[in-house]
Amino acid sequence: EWQVHGGGFYHIQKYLVAPDAMPEHLTWFKWESYATWLSGFAMMVVVYYLGADMFLIDPRVADLVAWQAICISIGSLAAVWVIYDLLCKSKFGNDNTRLMIALYVLLIVLAYAYTQVFSGRATMLHLGAITATIMSGNVFFIIMPNQRIVVADLKAGRKPDPKYGKIAKQRSTHNNYLTLPVIFLMLSNHYPLAFAVEYNWVIASLIFLMGVTIRHYFNSLHARLGNPHWTWGATAILFVIVMWVSTLGREPEVDSVAMTPTAKRFASAEGFDEVHAIVMGRCSMCHSEEPFYEGMLWAPKGVKLDNELRIATAARDIYLQAGITHAMPPGNRTFIEPEERAKIVEWYRKAAPSLW
Repeated sequence: EWQVHGGGFYHIQKYLVAPDAMPEHLTWFKWESYATWLSGFAMMVVVYYLGADMFLIDPRVADLVAWQAICISIGSLAAVWVIYDLLCKSKFGNDNTRLMIALYVLLIVLAYAYTQVFSGRATMLHLGAITATIMSGNVFFIIMPNQRIVVADLKAGRKPDPKYGKIAKQRSTHNNYLTLPVIFLMLSNHYPLAFAVEYNWVIASLIFLMGVTIRHYFNSLHARLGNPHWTWGATAILFVIVMWVSTLGREPEVDSVAMTPTAKRFASAEGFDEVHAIVMGRCSMCHSEEPFYEGMLWAPKGVKLDNELRIATAARDIYLQAGITHAMPPGNRTFIEPEERAKIVEWYRKAAPSLW
């Protein structure tokens, strides 16, 4: 078919198996996938593994230490790929629709499981990482090796076996439908209404469905199989449901929440009373149930620092954001003094000498 893009015309012809002879010039589409996964994993190591106490672990969810959370993270990436790959290679995988449904169920179960061990931000990020691992794994372990076999047959003058193209096509189809959800999941950590809500795993599940409806429309259109406008209505309905789900649930009353052992350590540490007074005076006007700072309607990023429990639970965040750095308050709007920052640092390091 002919296409126009970027000021030029393109003539694209697809071969379901392979052309009769090996072309002189052949472009391999692989490094885009590899570079994306490698750079993404590197960023996850730097942000979520090296900063596990701040971004990966939520003591209110599971009182893990950094190495435990990191092992769960890496182990889940590998385990899900193995499960998915085995499903594809089994007789169960002969029915692509059934296989896609199984993959969707697997991702939903995984989404809920992550909410039981990680922070909300890390939950969404890991779903994106799992999806990206499946996509890049498909390219590295299945699509590229199969294409190399076909190319080798062409060079040797043999007729390529169609099964290799069929297998690669199945994995490529999965990648096609996962592209949009993985983008949302990787960006979700910027939006508290996506990750910092009670039913974030449901939101992720609905986003996967939205990716399917949008892709189905364009796939059908490009294949000249019709113009399924119903997909846009379905996508809009799913989006409205996502917005509604993001408002569901509420944080338990503070008095009903017990301190974790880690939070108790910070609450009982020397200097906590002074830090409590500093945070209440310099931070809680924004970071509270009902912020009273002008123009502030809710606590930024859902972080609330208006009582002892919340301050003790957010000890590392306070230490990093307002102690050793000047990230908070923004522009030092509340005029926190250097001596007060020093007291925050001293309190944290006395309570957790092994964490800094």
